[in-house]
Amino acid sequence: MRQRAARDQKRLDSGAITSPKDLENLQKEIASLARRQGDLEDVVLEVMERRESAQERVNELTERVGSVQSKIDDATGRRDAATADLDREAGTVTKEREVVAGSIPADLLKLYDKLRQQQGGVGAAKLYQRRCEGCRLELNITEVNEVKAASPDTVVRCENCRRILVRTSESGL
Repeated sequence: MRQRAARDQKRLDSGAITSPKDLENLQKEIASLARRQGDLEDVVLEVMERRESAQERVNELTERVGSVQSKIDDATGRRDAATADLDREAGTVTKEREVVAGSIPADLLKLYDKLRQQQGGVGAAKLYQRRCEGCRLELNITEVNEVKAASPDTVVRCENCRRILVRTSESGL
């Protein structure tokens, strides 16, 4: 548009156009081109302002992504360390369990493993003050009397959850 306006202005200034009607048309075209050029410059300025605003937003979001990514990396590192600790602990506990399991009669161990599988990983529960710590229900007086009467080496089970009850001095018997 600038080139066209400059070319038209040059033609107007050169005096090559002698017809008044052509001169008037050329002047109107130059004015129209100037208005159009002004409108386009306004659009360009608006686009540049929006681009600058968008670039600032991109920079802000890029910083936030970096911050979030560092938090993710930190959490991932802590998770991996905790997983490694749990794996080590599980290995140690598994070895200890194997040692203890070797001293338990096979039929009792089989029952415990079956109950553990059925009860979400807990096959035995502590009897604490006449309450099964597996299902958290208190044993009724008849069940308490049966547990009291049972010999120390008898396997006693909770009537509610069917877990093996582990009797201690805190059992309330």
